[in-house]
Amino acid sequence: MTTATAAVEAIGLRKDFGGFRAVDGVDLEVRQGEIFGVLGPNGAGKTTALRMLATLLPIDGGQARVFGVDVAREPHRIRQLIGITGQYASVDEDMTATENLWMFGRLQGLRSADARATARRLLAQFDLEAAADRPIAQFSGGMRRRLDLAASLITRPPLIFLDEPTTGLDPRTRGQMWDTIRGLVTEGCTVLLTTQYLDEADQLAGRIAVLDRGRKVAEGTPAQLKASVGDSTLQLHLAPGADQEQARQVVLRVAGAEPVLTPESGRMNVPLDTADRAADVLIGLRGAGVSIASVSVAQPSLDEVFLALTGHGADAGEDDARGGTDGTDDTDTFASRPTDQIPQEVQ
Repeated sequence: MTTATAAVEAIGLRKDFGGFRAVDGVDLEVRQGEIFGVLGPNGAGKTTALRMLATLLPIDGGQARVFGVDVAREPHRIRQLIGITGQYASVDEDMTATENLWMFGRLQGLRSADARATARRLLAQFDLEAAADRPIAQFSGGMRRRLDLAASLITRPPLIFLDEPTTGLDPRTRGQMWDTIRGLVTEGCTVLLTTQYLDEADQLAGRIAVLDRGRKVAEGTPAQLKASVGDSTLQLHLAPGADQEQARQVVLRVAGAEPVLTPESGRMNVPLDTADRAADVLIGLRGAGVSIASVSVAQPSLDEVFLALTGHGADAGEDDARGGTDGTDDTDTFASRPTDQIPQEVQ
């Protein structure tokens, strides 16, 4: 029985900007037909790694293949296999949604009539028909993101790179984008998703690679990553006015673990080796006079995984490549070039 060629295979991927190493020996394998998440805070190297895989940045070290095609040696073929959506919509605000998609289609070699038909199909697919003739300047953030994703699908590429696709969206629109991304996989696409949102990776990705400061620090399914920090999590809501630092010190002493604290809400998550340890923590807090509003025991969160692996939360860090010292920004949509099919060797 033959094994399908990986959609993405990277070995020892490396990128330097002067004396700063943005990506440091990262290995990735994305299987065909899955959503693979690359999780990390700003500055982790997520966008830089994706740009190398998409031929938008040269690879300084290591090797990468897309459906068996070498990224460095055959970039023109790679561009026929992928669609990429950046962190911000790159559409012409003075043009309508239909005009934007028609223009992207023409740039990718479609005849005018075919480009217009494709635009109509994508507007319907992304629930933008009612806004088809409105200028983009009148679109909401969620509508822009959907249009940007639609533009990357004009030629139906087999591999989609999504670089933080829900940045800045409200919860309802994020949920709509999640449904759209799941639909792409149902239709036969493979998705490589970068995100700094822990819940997004948990909801969408079958497997996750965790990056921190340019290095891969863990990889596995969400359940595997959660299990790596313990069997259970004690979820506490401290009472208003409770001493949060004192509560933290008690947890460190009793459970031997750093809790994940949200100061604004007074919520504290404590990773536990076993659920039985929850009683010890509660007794310790009561003995220290720390009041608790509510308590529950649940499976660990990805936030706790991140803290255990990196020593900081997933919202830490700076922009990738130190805020764009690579001379690029994240405003480009790289819609896939015209292609009829995946290369013969991977069919």
